[in-house]
Parts: sequence; structure tokens; C-alpha cells
Amino acid sequence: HSPPEQPGDKPTETGEVQRKEVCRWPCRCPPVPACIPGVSLVKDGCGCCKVCAKQAGEPCNEADVCDPHKGLYCDYSGDEPRYEIGVCAYLVAVGCELNGVYYANGQTFQPNQLYKCLCVSGTIGCTPVFTPRLAGSPCTRAPVTKKPGQSICGLGQHKQLQSTNYRLMSAYRSLPLVLKKKCLIQATPWTPCSRTCGIGMSSRVTNDNRKCEMKKEKRLCFIQPCLTNMLKKIKIPKGKTCQPTFQLPTAEKLVFSGCSTTQRYKLTFCGVCLDKRCCIPNKSKIITVQFECPNEGFFRWKMMWITSCVCQRICSAPGDIFSQLKLL
Repeated sequence: HSPPEQPGDKPTETGEVQRKEVCRWPCRCPPVPACIPGVSLVKDGCGCCKVCAKQAGEPCNEADVCDPHKGLYCDYSGDEPRYEIGVCAYLVAVGCELNGVYYANGQTFQPNQLYKCLCVSGTIGCTPVFTPRLAGSPCTRAPVTKKPGQSICGLGQHKQLQSTNYRLMSAYRSLPLVLKKKCLIQATPWTPCSRTCGIGMSSRVTNDNRKCEMKKEKRLCFIQPCLTNMLKKIKIPKGKTCQPTFQLPTAEKLVFSGCSTTQRYKLTFCGVCLDKRCCIPNKSKIITVQFECPNEGFFRWKMMWITSCVCQRICSAPGDIFSQLKLL
């Protein structure tokens, strides 16, 4: 069933339906809107004005674009034959997994009381759950007479006002900042290793690449062997409760996905404790290891090379990205 024809939508001589023009040049833009939290401020499809992106299920067209940061696109299939007005829909993509729970692409969820998250094509993005206090500004009742450049709010009043506002933080931070070929290198911290024993993976988002684009980067990590008998043989110094690091007696090849490294490595592993503390990597570097697969050739992976570990009482499950969150 096709939508009814609108005035001006009469077929042309060739039988094609004339689409309504939504873009006008030169550009005439209204004031930049203030989008609600979670909605992207983007340039419209005409390349003119800043607009709040349309969300899933909302109507869209050439000018009113769908939110690209949420994997949305404008689906015109329901507006045949004009294909003029569409509906924002999610691209078909993979879902996300967090702490053993699977979320569908485009699904919003709240795994923690402090954060609300969204799954987009295998990547999870989270925003704080704000509960701003509603209070009148004490500065509005202050006398207007003041010196040039002097605030009419006291120090305590400033702190009270700041507590009602959103605190914005940089999405990708790295210290120290490095400038490489006109690219300011930024990166998130590496996530904890996905496995407490055996070879796992950790990831980060960084723009340390040729195009200076923010991309997800992965590396292999190997915190401890899975051989419990070997862990029991680790000697803990007299008078101590932990041995932060240990090494195997001989260098060995690493096995990953049925393939083994072409070289042997004598890795440093994080140790064990007699009490309830756990040992995690403290300092490390990245090396490149080459794997050889039977009858399938070679491939290379970046890998974390542990240089030291620290033993602590805060022990979280692998992949728990909310383990270090605190309520401020």
C-alpha cells in the first residue's frame, strides 16, 4: 500500500515521481539547538546547519539525518515510490556482551546505578545517570552593582551551582599527550585482560594510526598459566604473604587458536597470595608475536609483555568495566 500522493508529487513524463526539495541554498540557519543528553548534535543532510539527530523510529529525510553515532540510518522502504520520507532504523549489526550478558544492537541498558549504556555494533557507550538538584540560583538575587570582571557569587555559591550542572569529561584521555605527524595522540586505558589465566584479550580506543582516527585496538594478554599445580609450587618469601611475579623455568612457545608462536618466550607472570589479595599487571610494554598455523600460514598479534605486578585487595571479574567506578 503506497502513501497517498501529495500536491506537487505528480508523475513526470517519464513516469517517475518528482521528489520534494528539502534543501535550500544559500544556508539560513536558526540558533544552534541544545540537544538532550544522549542525542548527537550533527550537521544536517544539506551540509548547512547544526541539528539534533533523529532517533530510532522518528521520521527522517535528506535534511533531517538519523543519529550516526548510534548506528542509525534512514529507511525509505515504506515510502514507495517517492522515497522522500523515511524512518530512522538500526543497521543490521552484531550485539554486545558485558559481564556474561548479551545485548542486541541498539539496545539501551543500565548495568550499574551510575551509568546508562547503549550497544552499537559490538561497542558499548555509556553516559552518567544524572540527578541534578533543582534550586534557584542565589546569584540572581544579588545586587547588580559590582566591579567589572567581578562575580556576584561567593565561593560557596559557585560550588553549589557547579553541583547542579553536568560535569563533562574528555572521552579519550592520555598522559602525557604526544604530537605525532600533526596528530595529537589520545587513548583510553587498556581494559583488564578477558581471562585470569591463559591467553586472553584487552582493548582500548586510540587514534595512534596513519589516519589519526579513533579506532578500537586489541592486544593479547597472558596474566597467569591455568596450571593450578604450577601455581602451588610458587615460593613465597619468608615473612611475606604474596609473590608479585614469577617465571617458568624454561622458555616456551605460546599457543593461541590452535596456532603456536615461531619463537619461544620466557614470560613474566603475575603471582599469588596466601590471603585474599590478587596480583595484577602494574607495568608492561607491547611486543609483536608471530603465530604459525598448521597448513594455514602465519599471522601476527600485539601482546602485553608484563614487567611488574602489584598485589591488591580490589579484585574484579575480567571485563567488568564498572569495577573502578566511585560515587563522587
